[in-house]
Amino acid sequence: MSLEIRSPAFANGGEIPQRYTCDGADVSPPLEWSGVPEGTRSLALIVDDPDAPDPDNPRMTWVHWVLYNLPPDSTGLPEGVADSELPPGTRQGLNDWKRTGYGGPCPPIGRHRYFHKLYALDTVLPDLGSPTKDALERAMSGHVIAHAELVGTYARR
Repeated sequence: MSLEIRSPAFANGGEIPQRYTCDGADVSPPLEWSGVPEGTRSLALIVDDPDAPDPDNPRMTWVHWVLYNLPPDSTGLPEGVADSELPPGTRQGLNDWKRTGYGGPCPPIGRHRYFHKLYALDTVLPDLGSPTKDALERAMSGHVIAHAELVGTYARR
């Protein structure tokens, strides 16, 4: 069995419900994963949007959520997970709003794709403070043993 990430709130390639966006409650969607490979010491989750600011002319990838050192025996995150509800040992990085935690889709124009990327690592990362996505990816380099993605889309009405 290979690493898999999914959400009961939306299908892979499907539309993210408004509840999980800036037009709704802006809470994180429920996420579930399975197939964590043997030898995994920690998991990392990055949610980003490569279509910013305009899918017809993307100029950057906007980071929505950065988590690392999730325990390998964790199986997901509940909807609207609070900092205090994160699995023991989980650390947070900075999103592109320069804060920790989840920030939902809020595209200025067009339909954007939101990649929920789960990584199985062969190590527990040191305390990186509140790393950016780039800093976390550098720290993970050479330690990723599996990777899974869930993609949702959203366009403001």
